[in-house]
Amino acid sequence: MINQQYKDMLGAKSVIRELSEYATARGKEIGYENVFDFSLGNPSVEVPKEFTEEMIRLLETENTMTLHGYTPSLGNQLYKEKIAESLNKRFGMNYGPEHIFPTTGAAGAISHAVRAVTKPGDEMIAFAPFFPEYRPYINGAGVELKIVPADTETFQINFDKFEEMLTDKVMAVLVNTPNNPSGVAYGKATLEKLSSILKEKSKEYGHTIFLISDEPYREIVFEGADSPYVSKFYDNTLSCYSFSKSLSLPGERIGYVAVNPACEGSDIIVPMCGQISRGTGHNCPPSIIQQAVAKVCHMTADLSVYETNMNIIYSTLKELGFTVVKPDGTFYIMPKALEEDSVAFCKKAKDYDLIFVPADGFGAPGYFRMAYCIDTDKVKRAMDRLRQFVGEVYKA
Repeated sequence: MINQQYKDMLGAKSVIRELSEYATARGKEIGYENVFDFSLGNPSVEVPKEFTEEMIRLLETENTMTLHGYTPSLGNQLYKEKIAESLNKRFGMNYGPEHIFPTTGAAGAISHAVRAVTKPGDEMIAFAPFFPEYRPYINGAGVELKIVPADTETFQINFDKFEEMLTDKVMAVLVNTPNNPSGVAYGKATLEKLSSILKEKSKEYGHTIFLISDEPYREIVFEGADSPYVSKFYDNTLSCYSFSKSLSLPGERIGYVAVNPACEGSDIIVPMCGQISRGTGHNCPPSIIQQAVAKVCHMTADLSVYETNMNIIYSTLKELGFTVVKPDGTFYIMPKALEEDSVAFCKKAKDYDLIFVPADGFGAPGYFRMAYCIDTDKVKRAMDRLRQFVGEVYKA
């Protein structure tokens, strides 16, 4: 019998992907340079040349079985050592390779982390606005995801609602900072308060509440932003990372889980992830990519264009009267639509070849997301089109 759960999911396809596919098709009609596609968070800057050089070196000089053979079930040792070394140097941590588990991007990292610290029937909490794919990651593990409503004034954590929803059934909390879709980062004061609550409630309930930190935008932080390393604030943290954004390697699907050495079960969580892989068919990222990224894991691509684009878009949105919180990082911004129905707003924008994503699925109805990982000249042209759209449709 066909699995009804996944059959039902066919009717709930990713709005982001659908809009991206529309933009591609529209681009074939009028030229993609004339479609202002802010739908998909696909990095737009070049991969560091050092990564490409290392790939070439590996292919030209290394034994083919070393490059393309199976890695150990817990990952390539060099990759694990270099990740730990980089995190320790940058954030004052004391990871060892035994605390690092390679994954297929941040999605694979979250999926492993969730299964490591929950069981079917447990509950988890995340904060709106949130990445919609959290639902299949978490529900697929048999865990119920509860969403704390957004504080739309700041897009920081709504602590009053959080404490109302935090019961003894909650085994883990998921944070994403800097945040997709808002671009807002959680600062020192926010993380200290979150840590204090989790410690207090863990003691009250008699079990650890783990913190899972989704961090693929950790390196894209703008000038003056307060965006510290989450694991510094709470011992029982599992950091989930991807090199998709920092090194512009989304197609390689390479990331990791980093288990805080002070975390409960820190000596067994990575081996447990290896067992989780057996049940999910994960079985490690490609060997050659682990080896190449090990060489450059301390580096980033030139990410400065994202702040340039953000400033152009933010100033234009303010000029046109949009309500918008200025991002601290990422390559996303989430303004409030100029009418209550953000889906209707985005549909009207499509008539001007402006492709925006309604934020209803992110837990922020009435808002829309713009992914500005595109060429700066195109951003500038898009702002002219936005002025035209707003002026003609909303008489602004």
